[in-house]
Amino acid sequence: MLLFKIMKKLVYTSLFIILCLSSKITAQYQPQNLSKEDLKKARHWVDKTYKNLSQDEKLGQLFIVALYTNKGENEINNVRNIVVNEKIGGLILMQDDAAREINLVNEFQQKSKIPLMIGMDAEWGLYQRIAAAHKFPWAMTLGAIQDKNLIHQMSSKIAEDCHRMGINWDFAPVVDVNTNPDNPIIGNRSFGSEVSNVISSASAYASGLQDNTILAAIKHFPGHGDTSTDSHLDLPMVSHNLDRLNTIELAPFKALMKEGIGGVMVAHLYVPAFESGKGIPASVSKNIITGLLKEKLGYKGLIITDALNMNAVASKYKPGELDALAFKAGNDIMLFSQGVVEGKKLIQKAIENGEIPKSRVEESVKKILLTKYFLGLYQYSPKNPENINSDLNNDSHKALVQNLYSNALTLLKDEKKLLPLKTQQIYYVPLEEAPYQTFANEMGQKVIIKKANEINTIPANSKVIVGFHKDNSTAYKSYKISEASKKVLSDLSKNQNVILNVFGSAYALKDIDISNISTVLVSYENNDDSMTATANALKGKTKIWGRLPVLVNDKLKAGMGMDLEPMAEK
Repeated sequence: MLLFKIMKKLVYTSLFIILCLSSKITAQYQPQNLSKEDLKKARHWVDKTYKNLSQDEKLGQLFIVALYTNKGENEINNVRNIVVNEKIGGLILMQDDAAREINLVNEFQQKSKIPLMIGMDAEWGLYQRIAAAHKFPWAMTLGAIQDKNLIHQMSSKIAEDCHRMGINWDFAPVVDVNTNPDNPIIGNRSFGSEVSNVISSASAYASGLQDNTILAAIKHFPGHGDTSTDSHLDLPMVSHNLDRLNTIELAPFKALMKEGIGGVMVAHLYVPAFESGKGIPASVSKNIITGLLKEKLGYKGLIITDALNMNAVASKYKPGELDALAFKAGNDIMLFSQGVVEGKKLIQKAIENGEIPKSRVEESVKKILLTKYFLGLYQYSPKNPENINSDLNNDSHKALVQNLYSNALTLLKDEKKLLPLKTQQIYYVPLEEAPYQTFANEMGQKVIIKKANEINTIPANSKVIVGFHKDNSTAYKSYKISEASKKVLSDLSKNQNVILNVFGSAYALKDIDISNISTVLVSYENNDDSMTATANALKGKTKIWGRLPVLVNDKLKAGMGMDLEPMAEK
């Protein structure tokens, strides 16, 4: 019986290999309702296109370079020359003006024999790169939301904005499980510290993109959530054993890959449990990319490196060397390449030397072409730059975003039932470094603002909102609360009815004593939308029902939160 099972498995495995070799076209992402006829057309286009490419053009498909349109004409001309001469596969759009980027994308698409894949880091929407766009909440905020359909609505809107710009690949969502509060590069970009919540949130986000024909890329494989080093600066190490890595770090990747996620981005991380070579980053590790991701986990989608200009790897290699190592390891696409010409030469040399099989180029390029076909790039239409800023930032964005912040609000305690606020006088003490005026305005005339040095003038037993307003300008800002603010909070708690409102990461409560604080609300971010949503909830206009997405400390654990129904309308 055992021998029969082994023989049966060998037969199925052989058939699978023969099928793969016969078509040599695979892709994890496929459009919804794809018929056999549609797939036949797609494969025909891929085969025909592939046969018409020279070896140099095939190698060009493996590279995505950065387009900075705010660094002057020389930078733009350099990218223009790479697009025309090196026949690259795509671009990643960086910071600048949306209209200028559209015009250049239109130009470069017209100059390209094979349509370009246009990518962007748009984790919290296009605002991440385009200041005129509307900012969506960070993943940590979304992780607090209980109705995951709202996350799908958000990423569907991001997909709409991407289409408007000619973008077809959003390098999102982050599926790293953030178990380290001091993580300098993930933090707010993670959906939280609990695997199940990360999976359900990321699944909703990714499906919202791919249901609307925008490719997703889950990152940063094999898991960047427990690191204390920023990989933009140096090489982080994840030293956990295999059991821990399989149950925490790898779990979201395995779950989402089964759902047809089109891309996996590999991190610049040293993970000794998977890679015995000392200091070898995952992004150039054959053991991790080919051995683990492709063979053990069976992933067939596009595998793309994290940006190759990051100091975790860029400072250790000459231009092109890193690209060749990354392709040799099993990546399909080298992102943010710093040496396309040199990389192509080194990859070709490795093929000629027998270090890289010839079939690898066909495998990766056909995978890239098939994905481009499924994304509709075989019939690219130029985008119109007119009114782009208002299209990326209007009332439809605002309503959706405020609803997201409203649903994320997390009430950790309300011992004296101070919420929702009634009509009596309330005092408000804004603390920390960030703006607070929008919240004060939305609360209206019932609120009297008191600065930290004026708290002694507040009558005893008053209702006092203490706002921790943390800088919201980037996702990487520190969550820590100053000693001065802690003292103000402690002093007020002695003879006032305090409502502590954290306009920042829940990690801000990590070393705050809230035992004498009646009411604690976490708003997660400090911007106009979050402050407006918070004011409405405090006044009883909307329901509060978010849950803590991270383990903060021994007393504040993931999943904590209370429901507070809105006040009945009179």
